[in-house]
Amino acid sequence: MALPAQLKPIQHHLRTAQEHEKRDPVVAYYCRLYAMQTGMKLDSKTPECRKFLVKLMDQLEMMKKELSDNDSITQEVVGNAHIENYALKMFLYADNEDRSGRFHKNMIKSFYTASLLLDVLSVFGELSDENIQHRKYARWKATYIHNCLKNGETPQAGPIAMDEDGEADEFGAEGFSGPGPSHGGSFRGGPPSQSYEDHDKSLDPGPTPGIGFTPSPGSGPSGPPTTNYNNIHIPPGAHAPANTPAELPPPTGGVQLGPEDFTKAQKYCKYAGSALQYEDIGTAIQNLQKALKLLTTGKE
Repeated sequence: MALPAQLKPIQHHLRTAQEHEKRDPVVAYYCRLYAMQTGMKLDSKTPECRKFLVKLMDQLEMMKKELSDNDSITQEVVGNAHIENYALKMFLYADNEDRSGRFHKNMIKSFYTASLLLDVLSVFGELSDENIQHRKYARWKATYIHNCLKNGETPQAGPIAMDEDGEADEFGAEGFSGPGPSHGGSFRGGPPSQSYEDHDKSLDPGPTPGIGFTPSPGSGPSGPPTTNYNNIHIPPGAHAPANTPAELPPPTGGVQLGPEDFTKAQKYCKYAGSALQYEDIGTAIQNLQKALKLLTTGKE
């Protein structure tokens, strides 16, 4: 069923869902959930939109039944961690390619898809300031590099002054349909010779960017900041080794913990578990240390 024009803002989230149908059904589910919730706000009254959204709801219900034994679907905190880790993995892949001066359609798609998945995080509640910043930076970077390559220009690598008017809210669907980077994030392809509009329209972009990718230590932000976006916070464990357990304060006997503290500690443990699914040891250690610190000191 064709997407009604009124629902155009959700077309790329639905496309991302389709791309992940088999590779990661959890991502596909939450992309569709976001699209449904956003679509209801855009237009749920005109017959064509209503029909489309009802079909989308039916699809979500079917997926929910099929994934009923998946913690990422049945437990919101696990689903949140899954989508956030996935989005930041894609962001880190693209960011490292960018900082290394390797500009190609795969890293552009990774930046843009990361921004879409950060949109999707809003189904779990309000986005953190950090994720809002990641989203805007990723979307702007995708636009900037896409336009540079399209015009035959060489993009400037790494964080640069951001043109506030240059951020694009969407691209043509065909612009981001190329194959994904190879497993392990080792893709070294240069810019494509053809324009993105002429690129293959395949819906399966290959292995997921970032999975199994281990950024090298010390490859974090460098150079003097020119805008706030140069100081973008990279997720824990991404570029620097995690703190050693010896740096954590020892347990103190009389710590008073409230229900909120236990909920936060559980959340950190869930994040760690989700990170281990992607073999991201640094992030897992960081989150477990946060949980341990909270439980032993009562402070984050």
